[in-house]
Amino acid sequence: MKERGSLGATYLGDGRCQFVVWAPSAKKVEVHLTTPEERLIVLKKDSKGYHHVVADNVMPGSFYFYRLNDKAERPDPASKFQPRDVHGPSQVVDSGFSWRGEGWAGIPLEDYIIYELHTGTFTAEGTFTAVIPHIDMLKELGITALELMPVAQFPGDRNWGYDGVYPFAVQESYGGPEGLKQLVDACHRQGMAVVLDVVYNHLGPEGNYLADFGPYFTDRYQTPWGRALNFDGSDSDEVRRFFIENALYWIREFHIDALRLDALHAILDTSSFTFIEELSRAVHNEAKRMKRKVFLIGESAANDARLIRDVVAGGYGLDAQWNDDFHHAVHVLLTGEKTGYYQDYGKFRQLVKAFKEGFVYSGEYSSYRRRRHGTSSKDIPARRFTVCIQNHDQVGNRAQGDRLSCLVSFEKLKLAAALYLLSPFVPLVFMGEEYGETTPFPYFTSHSEPALIDAVRRGRQEEFAAFRWQGEIPEPQDEATFKNARLNHHLRHESEHKTLFAYYQELIRLRRQVPALRNLDKKTMKVISYEKEKILLLHRWQDESEAVIIYNCGEGGFAVKLPVPKGRWRRRFDSAEAAWGGGNSSTPEILSSWGELFIPVTPASAALFVKEK
Repeated sequence: MKERGSLGATYLGDGRCQFVVWAPSAKKVEVHLTTPEERLIVLKKDSKGYHHVVADNVMPGSFYFYRLNDKAERPDPASKFQPRDVHGPSQVVDSGFSWRGEGWAGIPLEDYIIYELHTGTFTAEGTFTAVIPHIDMLKELGITALELMPVAQFPGDRNWGYDGVYPFAVQESYGGPEGLKQLVDACHRQGMAVVLDVVYNHLGPEGNYLADFGPYFTDRYQTPWGRALNFDGSDSDEVRRFFIENALYWIREFHIDALRLDALHAILDTSSFTFIEELSRAVHNEAKRMKRKVFLIGESAANDARLIRDVVAGGYGLDAQWNDDFHHAVHVLLTGEKTGYYQDYGKFRQLVKAFKEGFVYSGEYSSYRRRRHGTSSKDIPARRFTVCIQNHDQVGNRAQGDRLSCLVSFEKLKLAAALYLLSPFVPLVFMGEEYGETTPFPYFTSHSEPALIDAVRRGRQEEFAAFRWQGEIPEPQDEATFKNARLNHHLRHESEHKTLFAYYQELIRLRRQVPALRNLDKKTMKVISYEKEKILLLHRWQDESEAVIIYNCGEGGFAVKLPVPKGRWRRRFDSAEAAWGGGNSSTPEILSSWGELFIPVTPASAALFVKEK
């Protein structure tokens, strides 16, 4: 692509702008500039189907369409800004920005403590810059990486972001490219990485004009959201280039530290060198070139360990992936829900396996899928799994969008937090979880086409049928559904919410302070379980640092004989302590062990002991 330049409109300075678009289906492409004065500029077509030109007297702020074959006018597929929504003209932008965190090179993935947020509902303003005043609070909590749900331009001003149709254009209602750069720069100046959720498995239905330019889609496959992207058919090389250039754009132009790749199981590709592998290679090569730490974190329902296995071992080389199995094992154990895909979970040994290996399903029969599912992840390092007890999917894809704080007791809520924050995996906190936010996070849209609005409504109803949830599903198109999802930040300072925030803060502090907990390695961890009592003991170590965590996931209190290694152990944390809103801890402050001893444990609790030197 060097000979053609970057896709889209690139302002070169001095009133010169380069336009590049891949449109092999068009014999003739013109730039139709609509402001400040209207004119047409013919682009030159090359043998690969790229049309390009360097035009004079084009300044940042100019609006334009591409005119195809003297007829249809469409926004730029690689538009950098769509301030007049998805059907309006694209706008030329100046990429210049005064980065104040210029020396930032990133942090190791092992140090990531991720906070996932939706820009539109995190604050009342719903903008990037409105997030900036909250960075200090997130730092106080212990967060080291901010993850943004997709920001590519979608229809209207409210959406989860997975209906984006301009992968390069930053959502106008969030503050556009300038606002995103300000947020990233503010995070970096506070020592916080930024993760961006990107969607390369489909495009949204409204404002999706890619097919008018070329064979971006294929009829060989279908995804749950419509036509599949053409990553393995004729002309797929250029389709791949479009999305790989997009990934590099976020890294180069916006200094993004990691990309979360949405629903990789829905990228259908039978080629010998897949799009995901090519993307992984390109991003990691770029990170080396820029001397920065840049990571790819996949999301996949396939439980395919190849995604996160090293390339030399036959893997795709992604740095990490979301492990839904961990979430499901914890969720069903604490809530008792057994509908939909939750029917595959609920056994205590599944939680144990999640700690030991990562995937719960590694080839076992899945009742929900009615087939065997998954591959073994025994050999995958712990740092390559991201785990959570809530995220946008697991909250938002419930009929009411209700959070865990509304489903379980306060003690179970604290237990759930300790299960993943003291685990050897990379933790992800969903916005508001840290103080027990009660406002729902349902699905919301702002489409303009009546038929599409109705299709979305019916689709949500069909999707929830298997779960048999009670109550009326909030209307996705109703603005009130969106407004009701905004966080109530003031709760952080009130009663149990204040206690929970301090609780999360302490768990994260211990995770970062105790070397045995900071070490994300399954090889330096022993997992011991008691199925009947639902008690789990983790012994973790790193050099001279040792920690033992005792989880009681059951309803009863027991004095259990546990194999605590020899030595003197001091209690550093117990979720049942009065300081954390519990009745009181039943575990002793000091354990003097000769290899085994009886320890009283409180129902639905977690206790941490650190070995004294």
